[in-house]
Amino acid sequence: MRDAPSLLHESHVARPLRRDPDGDNVAAVQERTEGAVPERVSAEAIHRDVAEVALRARAASRELARLTTARKDAVLRRAAAGLRGAHREAVLAANAADLAAADARGISAAMRDRLRLDDARIEGIASAIEQVVALPDPVGELSESRVLASGLRIARMRVPLGLVGIVYEARPNVTSDAAALCLKSGNACVLRGGSEAVRSNHAIAAVYAEALAAEGLPPASVSLLPTTDREATLALIRQAGVVDLVIPRGGESLIRFVTDNARVPVIQHYKGVCHLYVDGDADLAMAEALVLNGKVQRPSACNALETLLVDRACADAFVPRIVAALAARGVSLRGDAAVCALAPGVAAATDADWDTEYLDLVLSIAVVDGLDGALAHIARHGTLHTEAIVTRDAARGERFVREIDASLVLVNASTRFNDGTELGLGAEIGISTSKLHAYGPMGLRELCTQKWVGYGEGQVRG
Repeated sequence: MRDAPSLLHESHVARPLRRDPDGDNVAAVQERTEGAVPERVSAEAIHRDVAEVALRARAASRELARLTTARKDAVLRRAAAGLRGAHREAVLAANAADLAAADARGISAAMRDRLRLDDARIEGIASAIEQVVALPDPVGELSESRVLASGLRIARMRVPLGLVGIVYEARPNVTSDAAALCLKSGNACVLRGGSEAVRSNHAIAAVYAEALAAEGLPPASVSLLPTTDREATLALIRQAGVVDLVIPRGGESLIRFVTDNARVPVIQHYKGVCHLYVDGDADLAMAEALVLNGKVQRPSACNALETLLVDRACADAFVPRIVAALAARGVSLRGDAAVCALAPGVAAATDADWDTEYLDLVLSIAVVDGLDGALAHIARHGTLHTEAIVTRDAARGERFVREIDASLVLVNASTRFNDGTELGLGAEIGISTSKLHAYGPMGLRELCTQKWVGYGEGQVRG
């Protein structure tokens, strides 16, 4: 497969989709990205094309909903094998072209890290697909089964949502994770990736198109929009009655745009201003290890530590120690007045720092008055993502768990554990900071809903 050239830029879209009788838009996408000259078209034309993609995917969703687990797993195994084998070089070449284009635009180091693929990351993507294969299929599960006084037997059955739209930015692995999770849970998906990863996304989508076709299933089950124009996002999130759910993954501006303009349900994946609070009686060696893991291991991740809170009772001992450890690892520090007094050379934090998701080797540190001070700070600045406490006191740990509002609350563990794979869900489609209908990493079960079913013998209501 040739690289998808740099034709799909913001404010551009190529000619309308070819009307394929089998509903497959992959050939049209390839045609549009392999030598066709894009034409500027109207917003109406973009909306028409996106609506057609969505309708084809909607039709495919009905076929996916009735598939056996074995057939869904067969597609996923083919996709994993394709990434490791026939498509590996094409994916790497496409990603190299994306990286070169991103470097020319002066992309940030954090964004570049999110965009980059190498052999290890492709292996990670393929392994994530296989983890999804190994997970139980939630579709068809029955719960709350009981027999009513009338003799009617009722239960709740877990069923696919239908058609899921995912709007995301620089992470090309999201293309595969979203496709794998949607397919296993019986959903079709329409993907709108960012312009930074356009070539990588097309290369990965081609792996799934081939795997679906090889199993006799409609490639439209995994549809990648043929343009990254924001108008296409607007068109997708307004497909009421066709798209059942939209999940935005990316920066705050993208999520706000989707939330403010959608006419379909949205599950938000807002920023992760994640905190770790070091209690006065904490094991300071443990605390140091958790801070370093949370901040340094992968600072560009949404579950990376962004603010450290230290109990005033242990601040004299811990602040100079952790500042030295972080500085030795290249972390830029911002602190409140107490921190700056204990560790001269730390930059003074601004009000904005406490609400900033750095996604980089930058950390804010504040000294607080015990657990109550930590709870108050997190209530003001937390983003419902991930919060952690380091303590020897079980009662204070339990109070932290009960009173903190976040999708994952941890005691004596790194914030980096808020991840679908780490929590045993396989790949994740995002970490929901909404409370309806999912909260935290979204795996297979979170891509389903439940309907009531009833089995009777001619019962009528009196």
